[in-house]
Amino acid sequence: MTVAQTILPRLADPAHLDRRTGAIVFLAFAAAYFCSALVRAITATLSPVLTQEFTLHARDLGLLAGGYFFGFAAIQLPLGKWLDKHGPKHVILWFLSLAVLGCLAFSMASSFTWLLAARVLVGMGVGACLMAPLTGYRRWFDASTLLRANSWMLMTGSLGMLASTLPVQWLLPLTGWRALFWILAAMILLAMVAIVWLVPAWQANTKPRAGATDVEAAAASGSYSEIWKNRYFRKMVPLAFFNYAGLVAMQTLWAGPWLIKVSGYTPLEAATGLFCINAAMLVTFWSWGMANPWLAARGWSTDRLVTWGAPVSMVLLAANILGGSSTGWQGWAVFCMATSVMGLMQPAVGMAFRSSLAGRALSAYNLAIFAGVFVVQWGIGLLIDAFTDIGFAQVASFQAAMGVYLCCCIASYAYFVSVKADNSPQ
Repeated sequence: MTVAQTILPRLADPAHLDRRTGAIVFLAFAAAYFCSALVRAITATLSPVLTQEFTLHARDLGLLAGGYFFGFAAIQLPLGKWLDKHGPKHVILWFLSLAVLGCLAFSMASSFTWLLAARVLVGMGVGACLMAPLTGYRRWFDASTLLRANSWMLMTGSLGMLASTLPVQWLLPLTGWRALFWILAAMILLAMVAIVWLVPAWQANTKPRAGATDVEAAAASGSYSEIWKNRYFRKMVPLAFFNYAGLVAMQTLWAGPWLIKVSGYTPLEAATGLFCINAAMLVTFWSWGMANPWLAARGWSTDRLVTWGAPVSMVLLAANILGGSSTGWQGWAVFCMATSVMGLMQPAVGMAFRSSLAGRALSAYNLAIFAGVFVVQWGIGLLIDAFTDIGFAQVASFQAAMGVYLCCCIASYAYFVSVKADNSPQ
């Protein structure tokens, strides 16, 4: 009897998974999320070669990186309905097929428009790589395990981003950037095989029971009305759009150009710096996974951690901006590590809703994050070019653009602390 035959009969939509089975399912999803993070962050390392080959401006580079997040954000609302209806296994497989096609299209691009279209397709294709497992974990894991699994999924993402730095830089002279995307397509296909083999099926009741409440009927109908009405959800959205999105924007794009154009790094030095940043994030998310159950047991809720942690991240961002050319990878690593507290908000939002609404709640929240990443990535590029056009020096243009972003973070935090709401399930 094979491993699959041993595992799969027990995985017919279980209420909870035992530790061994849960670990196997986690690893299958983690393989797909690793690929998602790798392809997400690879533009930071490839920015010098893409800029040279396609004659890109800062705004073009920001749009190209942001195109991934535009595609990602565009599918989040239908994704939430499909996850609740069809379950994570089937939905993630449908979407990963698009990611494979997008990687192949990107490898054959002959113009910026073609690059951008392929990048959007890739973003759509990997749009379920975190939401699908988190939807499953909401049903299959208890609360403390859910928090740990979320942090360790983000740790897996950091590992993917780590792979997008020095390993990609080392492979470039051997394969060229186009062949790298054939390799990525093959890796995604292997992850799909693991999901087919190891992840449980999903049985969802899409019809409201007789005498169901309006809330239950809305959940069964696929409506997002209960999500948008939730005060806790609305409280978290600005932080997701600016603060959390900014972490992703820096980690996956703007830390690279800053190191080269502001700090004076060579492309190899910048790739090494990005490697160190992502290694620091990997350790950080692993640590959150270990610490979360202990913190929760001692009254350190997500809201309390964010209330104290967000100001620290904004102070560090301000220090990086003021440091200018003296801010190296260490400054951006510390900023990203401090901002990682925002990663705890995702499972907290999921726990604010019943499991029948989890897919929609998580996907709607993810929409806020990745719409924010698109806006922040492209917006910073537009601002850098705009400040340069009015006579700012290159370093000053980067500083001014980041200063505008910092003001947005401060405003979103002020809204967060002004709204009194918790994540008690409704």
